[in-house]
Amino acid sequence: MNYYSNNLNTSKLQRCYEIAPPRIQQLLLAEIDFILRKLSIDDIVLDLGCGYGRVAIELAKKAKKVTGIDISQDNIELAKSLHQQNDNLEFYTMNAVELNFPADMFDVTICIQNGISAFKEDPHLLLAEALRVTKKGGVLLFSSYSNKIWQDRLYWFQIQADEELLGEIDYEKTKEGTIVCKDGFKAITYSGNDFLELASKFNVEANIYEVDDSVVFCEIKKK
Repeated sequence: MNYYSNNLNTSKLQRCYEIAPPRIQQLLLAEIDFILRKLSIDDIVLDLGCGYGRVAIELAKKAKKVTGIDISQDNIELAKSLHQQNDNLEFYTMNAVELNFPADMFDVTICIQNGISAFKEDPHLLLAEALRVTKKGGVLLFSSYSNKIWQDRLYWFQIQADEELLGEIDYEKTKEGTIVCKDGFKAITYSGNDFLELASKFNVEANIYEVDDSVVFCEIKKK
């Protein structure tokens, strides 16, 4: 189990987003807007690391169906209680590298909010499993932070630390896109080149987009 599933889930995770400063709130909205522009009304979507359903609920307003998975059972129970009225939205406790879904099931698979760092799984295994459950011709959207948002991102994490949602930030080890806390928390970032290098190991077409000077998206099309 990782830091998020053990220490930063349910109400704590909600609080992290509630206290996000205005520039980060703008980032979060831009991230969702980018995904929505990539969806059609007939799409079946998989949200990897869905947390309490913050993004999934927005995608369900457009997509035919959205399935959210998270390694934290507590997160999934909260998501179900918050969004039980949505017929086209479902949640499961599941590991993103061991998905209990058949191959070629989803039109769009997303792994956003720097999930590639937060999951603490081998990125190659993560992408391989995401590709397996995505239909041929389908799209995967992975996101991380742009280096242009570094100071605002660090400020957001300092606010979280001040509220004891995270441990004290270790400023000697925190630099160049990596945030380290004294309680063991560590978050890295993926650049566009990092995503492209990862995608190059698979039979896919990959493109990089920078959104809002804050979010780096890798759009991967399964051949």
